[in-house]
Order: sequence, then C-alpha cells, then structure tokens
Amino acid sequence: MSAPQSEPQARKPFLYVVVCASGIAGDVGKLITAAQEANWDVGVVVTPQGLGFIDATAVEAQTGYPIRSAWRQPGDPRPLPPADAIAVAPATFNTINKWAAGISDTLALGILCEAHGMGIPITALPYLNAAQAAHPAYARSLDVLREMGVLLGSYEPHKPKAGGGADRFRWEEALELLAPVVSRQA
Repeated sequence: MSAPQSEPQARKPFLYVVVCASGIAGDVGKLITAAQEANWDVGVVVTPQGLGFIDATAVEAQTGYPIRSAWRQPGDPRPLPPADAIAVAPATFNTINKWAAGISDTLALGILCEAHGMGIPITALPYLNAAQAAHPAYARSLDVLREMGVLLGSYEPHKPKAGGGADRFRWEEALELLAPVVSRQA
C-alpha cells in the first residue's frame, strides 16, 4: 500500500518591490512585512543608487531572495520568479520621469518599462519634495503613468530641505492599491 499523496501547494503571488534611492528606502522592510502578511512572496529590485540606502543583508534575509540591481548574464538562472504585481516604493522624481519617458538604463527601469507591455499590475508611491514636484516634467510623467494604468499613491510632496515626510509615507498603500486589481485577476 502506498502512502497518500499530498495536494500540491498553491504558489503564492509574487510581488516585486522596486526601491529607489531615497532617505526613506531603509524602511522598505515595512512594505515587505505587510506584503508577506497579505500572503505575497516578495523579491526586491533596487536602483543602483538605491543600494546605498538599504540594508541589503536584512532585506535578503527577510525575503529569502537575492536583491536584484543589475542585469544577469545570458544563460544565468533567473533569481526571482516572474512578478504577479510590482510596487515601486519609494518612487523618486528621477525614476518616475525616466520610466514615463521609456528610458531603460537600469534593471529596475527595464523591468518597469517591460511590465507595462506584459500587463503586470503596478503601483508607485512617489516620494519627493515640492520643488521637484513643481517641475513640469513631473506632472506630465504622472499623466503618462496613469495612462499606462499605473496606480499612484497619495503622498503629498514635502517641503524641500525639511527632512522629508517619512512619517506620512504609507508603505501599505501599495498593497491597498493593488488589492482590487490583483483580486480581479485571480
């Protein structure tokens, strides 16, 4: 008599968290924890400049996956499963404008530009100061991202040179914005 076979476990949805160079990037563990508590597996993609703003060892221990920041070589295995959704948090002025313009000069931007064509739901939580937000390129870039279906967070830009508004940045808003979109796909 053979042992009963167990049912295969359903794969959890996989969330890419794209982290940009910002003073609050070191708190990305808050989003990772919230996503894991909401039954997501999480992988982190960081802009090259963003690497200096996070504790890579802690993030890798929390997610169980290596952080991605550079393209892999042809033939190298993919270190992360395919994304079911993407959260860009914090999304900086630089990344928002390059992404909207279709500039793909980093792995993070390459993933974001390609994700649109693949129909992957994306949310972005902008984090920038009011002087940056006053630049006309920023408003145009947000319009382009909205046209692409990107779900944008509600953070109001902080005063320049005022130490940011980290206490007002809601990491969990990324999951709140994605929830209705992801549930329709399930």
